[in-house]
Amino acid sequence: MKKRIVSAILALCMMASLTACGAGGSSKSSAAASAQSSAAQSGEVPETKVVRWNYGTSGNVLVTIAQEKGYFKDAGLELEIVPATAVSDAMQLLASDKVDIVSNSGTSNPLQQIASGVDLTIFGGHMVTGCMPVIARKGTKWNGPQDLVGKKFACNPSYFAFTGAIMDLGYDKPLEAVNWVSYTNYNDAAAAVVKGEVDYALQGTGQMYNVENMDDVEIMCYQSDVMPNYSCCRMECQTAFLKKNPTTVKLILEALLRAQSYYEAHKDEAVKLQAKAIDATEEYVSAYMLNDHYKVSVDPLKNSVIRAWGILDKTGFLSDSAKDIKIEDHVNTDLYEEALSEATKKYGSEDPDFYSRMQSFYQENNTGNT
Repeated sequence: MKKRIVSAILALCMMASLTACGAGGSSKSSAAASAQSSAAQSGEVPETKVVRWNYGTSGNVLVTIAQEKGYFKDAGLELEIVPATAVSDAMQLLASDKVDIVSNSGTSNPLQQIASGVDLTIFGGHMVTGCMPVIARKGTKWNGPQDLVGKKFACNPSYFAFTGAIMDLGYDKPLEAVNWVSYTNYNDAAAAVVKGEVDYALQGTGQMYNVENMDDVEIMCYQSDVMPNYSCCRMECQTAFLKKNPTTVKLILEALLRAQSYYEAHKDEAVKLQAKAIDATEEYVSAYMLNDHYKVSVDPLKNSVIRAWGILDKTGFLSDSAKDIKIEDHVNTDLYEEALSEATKKYGSEDPDFYSRMQSFYQENNTGNT
């Protein structure tokens, strides 16, 4: 593995040197040729070499690692990062074919797009669960989701983990069982808890550092305590893109699996890389990334996606046309399964335990009954 890392670093240094010498055009074509040669040696060349990607302002640690370590280049791929200022903007970019892949826009958002008639396919993932705490004023006792019943909860009810948990308690109408209060942002929701305007508030993964430094609140639980493996962020594209570029998508998944393997073995380094990538402090990033509730995986999580679809449908967050849509047709696990098999053959000796765990995780989360 050390030889692979040294080779990747040397390759990056050579590219940086060429760019510094002002050979911009020639170095770019040389890098592209090198990447294509690497892909050709493996017997596979992506149909589309430059992939337009949106991962939001919070970044994607697996993408960061895959870029930093040269895993995308090894696959003959180059990413063009397309920014978006909000989840809705990202989904609009995808629907209007201005971006090829979106990876940080949750699960309910792409599902709502699919329900409205946009032909998208979920083929992988980013966060299985985010590090999303539920906070309350200091001294509040927490017994479980039942404590939300009849209380004011600053949380968008399209967050299906909570409505699903309330339904599991026997409430057929979860939107009536809890007083759901929506705020423009997490900071306002946190302030509402401090002021006593609401009893509880859900906070985003990126709020962990702030929450840990607030004197007046305590963490009651995390969203992943309420619903394990709920599916935080899925990776989706237009179905037409996937059909035209199956090898590209499979190679992307292979590169991200390598990144996940590296991430799990080098979390401290991953914190540094991600902090630099999103221009944040290491303290800010480590507050969530080193928390056990922050869980990333390339796996599509088909079972969790189907569960989310059912909850969103029952709570009225999908359009009426959803009843005519079979959500299974919009989740592709075949390419991930192929990617996992290929990555295991190529890189399994570097981290046998990781690839064995990924095989088991795939079986648990994509096969059988949901």
